[in-house]
Amino acid sequence: MLNLILFGPPGAGKGTQSELLMSNYNLNYLSTGDALRKEIKTGTHLGLKAKSIIEAGGLVDDEIIVQIIGNALSSEVNADGWLFDGFPRTYVQAYILDGLFTRLHTSLTRIFILEVDDEECTKRLLQRAKEQNRSDDNEMVIQRRLEEYHRKTLPLLEFYENAGILTRINGLGTSEEVFNRINKHLTEELNRRPANVIMFGFPGAGRATQALQLARDFNFIIISTGELLNEEVRNNGSLASQIAPLLEKGLLVPDEIVIRLIEKKLQNTDGSGRGYVFKGYPRTLVQAYILDGLLKKKGTGVSCVINLKVPVFELIRRLDARSRTASSMPYDSSAASIVARLQEHEERTEPVLDYYSSRGQVIDVDAKATPQEVYASLKDAVSKAIRIMR
Repeated sequence: MLNLILFGPPGAGKGTQSELLMSNYNLNYLSTGDALRKEIKTGTHLGLKAKSIIEAGGLVDDEIIVQIIGNALSSEVNADGWLFDGFPRTYVQAYILDGLFTRLHTSLTRIFILEVDDEECTKRLLQRAKEQNRSDDNEMVIQRRLEEYHRKTLPLLEFYENAGILTRINGLGTSEEVFNRINKHLTEELNRRPANVIMFGFPGAGRATQALQLARDFNFIIISTGELLNEEVRNNGSLASQIAPLLEKGLLVPDEIVIRLIEKKLQNTDGSGRGYVFKGYPRTLVQAYILDGLLKKKGTGVSCVINLKVPVFELIRRLDARSRTASSMPYDSSAASIVARLQEHEERTEPVLDYYSSRGQVIDVDAKATPQEVYASLKDAVSKAIRIMR
């Protein structure tokens, strides 16, 4: 997900830039004030607790605020990320937000601060007060608001600057010019993070064809466990003597061997700045956990899982046709062996799909059509998913 915080003094133009970010990146706007009022209005347990504190003249504490923010983050699923307003306000809340993101298997992408000096902010706010006939926005009130902003914001800016995710934006110029500056940094940020895609689907769904095209268009490195195993045998590598007998008998190669080959591939391509498309791995829940660990060592993770969906009868038809070509696999020899292979695949991989689905990472793609038509749908889905999930 794309998660942003936009800081800036009163009069810097946060409202305008927030609207542009939300419309261009399909972000949900999360204001602590709005979320708090919603809980109070609907009469929830948290809302009633907050209401009693406010009516007594107190400040709603972090224990309640964090639960309200957590509820808001969990309830909205249609946007591609979040834009925060009014949270965090303190050093403690910055850590709380990190914890909330960890629970949702995501993180804060970037914090932008619109830099506009106090003189320009005062000029803008006085002009706005004049246009909107807001007599309460006088110079003394504006000065107090600016002083409060600087006092509260400085510790937060230091927190995020130390984390390396703070970007300062020149807030002078037209709203379009300012947005272009933000957008430029955001695009560079997203492009700098390599994505990792898992290609899922039953035998006959077209994983190899789609993975190859995806790798070409997105500059991904393909990691196919089948190819890694065959390559190790062909090159007479250190694991060849253990792998060859298993492949000859059609037996599964133990995870210990597969892990070492994948890790070796990741190490050999480290520093390339390119992402990966995984085909044939993970096949089991254990392997899904293993892949998480392998990618975590590289400081990255799974971006999305493409699930190519094809009706069973179409899969059988495709695999039967493949049995009469040079690409035939051992299990293509009869209808019974094909069905057995499909059943085995389902039993092994269903928990894996459930695992990634629980993290909101699975994208179903209808793969009944021609490879070209399927790829057109797949490419759009991956482009969007990569932007969201980075």
